[in-house]
Amino acid sequence: MNKSKDKKNIKQLFTPIAESDIDTLAIGDQIEINGIIFCGRDAVLPKIARLIEANALDRLKVTLEGGVIFHTAVSPAGIGPTTSNKVEIEGSIPLLSQAGVRIHLGKGSVGAETVAALKRYRSVFAVTPPVSALFSDKIISQRIAAFPEEGMEALYEVEVRNFPAIIASAHGKSLFSE
Repeated sequence: MNKSKDKKNIKQLFTPIAESDIDTLAIGDQIEINGIIFCGRDAVLPKIARLIEANALDRLKVTLEGGVIFHTAVSPAGIGPTTSNKVEIEGSIPLLSQAGVRIHLGKGSVGAETVAALKRYRSVFAVTPPVSALFSDKIISQRIAAFPEEGMEALYEVEVRNFPAIIASAHGKSLFSE
């Protein structure tokens, strides 16, 4: 069942994200995400990728299928995107997509290999404005889901309402390609 609907040309998406929702997205689409998103960056995304490689993802006690991962830390000051093409972050995107993550949120561009992996695993990359105050207003609740020893870079589960993003890579194409 496609759970997205248009609202003022902004596509409303609800987690878990269905593959059919991904099929409807195109570069430049404005979206708002509702439901649970996971927040992680340099410290935890490679750890999760190693768990996927070891077929041990069940240790996390979270479900990535249909998930959204925001490349950010969670601090008392709020949340804001970090650069997604850092080796530790971009290197985890193919494995996370293979594990069922449908939307990766961050800032900056991702490389051609990552764009191809997103297409292969029916996932997309979306960019968000670096405006912590705006995002804080969209958070309903938050909790540490895994790796509490990483402090504000732990894997957080955050429930959001109308969390804005723009699709930057979808179906093998990228906003950043010539």
